Amino acid sequence: MSPTLPSSLGETLRQLFGDRFSTAQALREQHGRGESHYTPAIPDAVVFAESTEEVAQIVRLCAAEGVPVIAFGAGTSLEGHLTAARGGVSIDLSRMSQISRVSAEDLDCTVEAGVTREQLNTHLRDMGLFFPIDPGANASIGGMAATRASGTNAVRYGTMRENVLSLTVVLPNGQIIRTGGRARKSSAGYDLTRLFVGSEGTLGIITEVTLRLYGIPETISAALCSFETVEQAVAAAIAVVQLGIPVARMELMDRGLIQAVNAYSGLSLKIEDTLAFEFHGSPASVQEQVEMVAAIAEDIGGRDFEWANAPEDRNRLWKARHNAFYAVVSQRPNAKGWSSDVCVPVSELSGCIIKTRELLETCSVPAAILGHVGDGNYHVVFAVDPDNHAELEEVAAINKKMVRYAISVGGTSTGEHGVGSGKIAYMREEHGDAVDLMAVIKSAIDPQNIMNPGKILPR
Repeated sequence: MSPTLPSSLGETLRQLFGDRFSTAQALREQHGRGESHYTPAIPDAVVFAESTEEVAQIVRLCAAEGVPVIAFGAGTSLEGHLTAARGGVSIDLSRMSQISRVSAEDLDCTVEAGVTREQLNTHLRDMGLFFPIDPGANASIGGMAATRASGTNAVRYGTMRENVLSLTVVLPNGQIIRTGGRARKSSAGYDLTRLFVGSEGTLGIITEVTLRLYGIPETISAALCSFETVEQAVAAAIAVVQLGIPVARMELMDRGLIQAVNAYSGLSLKIEDTLAFEFHGSPASVQEQVEMVAAIAEDIGGRDFEWANAPEDRNRLWKARHNAFYAVVSQRPNAKGWSSDVCVPVSELSGCIIKTRELLETCSVPAAILGHVGDGNYHVVFAVDPDNHAELEEVAAINKKMVRYAISVGGTSTGEHGVGSGKIAYMREEHGDAVDLMAVIKSAIDPQNIMNPGKILPR
């Protein structure tokens, strides 16, 4: 049971923030869950912050009372990050949506945490720039940094870890720090930026992010290639990576997902295990990439290349891919999505996906495999009845086997979704005694354990 918000704290927040402070049931329920199957745990109150200073003020007041604080961005998380495990105050950062600065010369920008990925790229488009990290959902930049997100472009452009230059963070005592500058490299002190990227709000609240930017490629081409078996599709992906072909995107969609996407997005893609590619560069370099990938795919059994060179065709293709989660879930009335992701060395990818396919053969709920196979990351999406305990236990058992197999071959329990509350059970299995050091860091920075408690590390 969540503790009741101290009346004095609630009254102080109401006086300071007026109608931006709320204890309304519906709003609290919205802020106590993400997009996955996890049972909501609602905060005691929600405050909409509009500046770093306001976030710091809220945190200082909560820290004085020992009240938990949970940062909320766009609400698109998948591993239970937003549940208020001990009640407390949800700080909604969505109104912190200013793009503070863009430097075309330095290929960087600074944005507030509530700026979304699509908002940023719309702003950058007329400058000939873009931000490539694309987790699918229109997530907030602050949330993407907090979960160390990546997505469909990661095979070429990396993840948030490689593309965040510096952060502004509010610590658990309300102190505001900046973790670096705009220089592309530094040897000065501990790398605090990397400490907070991926910390999921358990060490502090990210309120501002400085990012790397890229020029919009001169030429962009996309293609689909179908395969008779998923093993062939994965083998082609591995060959492309091992030959060093700089594809921008390389996505696996198994035939079950293709069927779901066709129904959900009104497409007519061939129902076979499929790789989707995107190529960026000059006309000559894109042509070279296309020819090399086509030859590799054909040698391994690929067929029926379908090209999408017009922007509207590419956008339709990638929108369908981004809607994969909803496509699978839509196959059952009133279902919720359970999406799990692992990442393994590319050389182990084929074995892991084959193992996962075997686990799904007897699964009683709709499920599909997809993933950013160019960097060894793949997902399984299940459409579950959240009230059916037998189903949840069945999927949990499959998930556990998939995760443990990935860890056993040198992989990780989560390639991009984050730990949240859903992957805590695997932290020691993956990291061993290093988990104890993580706990020491958490205790040193957040001795009261008020920052998103119950996430990443059990405590």
